[in-house]
Amino acid sequence: MPSSHTDLVAQLVRLIDIRLLDPLEILLDGDDAVVALRDIVRLRAEAWATQMLDGDDRVAVGAIVRAISTLYPGDAPFDPPLDWWRSPLGQVVARRTGHPTAQSVSYAVAGAMLGITRQGVHDLANRGKLARHPEGGVVPASVRDRLLQQGDRHA
Repeated sequence: MPSSHTDLVAQLVRLIDIRLLDPLEILLDGDDAVVALRDIVRLRAEAWATQMLDGDDRVAVGAIVRAISTLYPGDAPFDPPLDWWRSPLGQVVARRTGHPTAQSVSYAVAGAMLGITRQGVHDLANRGKLARHPEGGVVPASVRDRLLQQGDRHA
């Protein structure tokens, strides 16, 4: 298994432990059922990572949307910190969806998604390598396309 798969599984398991299972364990006073859930989560995280990395677009996006909406709930739009985009989950989200909810992302967010500076994004937008959004920022799909092109060159 490539390390990106292993790293993604580890991040998913860690997030589910912290956000869902640890609080449940506290509420249930350490019930053994939570131990069984941790085993199930480890197994399912393998499948989710495979779907996100290797599934067709519909399957990958479905797995990503379920994970994001479950692990990052809230009434506000999904807006993770810039360093999140460098995480295994952030990178697979950027490559498969661009951004799961935004029609436009700032140059700073696009830079985090691409692993470059805001100025680098500005230069790419000026050269027509990233699509500008009419209301500001860049179109997330163009960031995704750029990441996919870079992946093809490195393969």
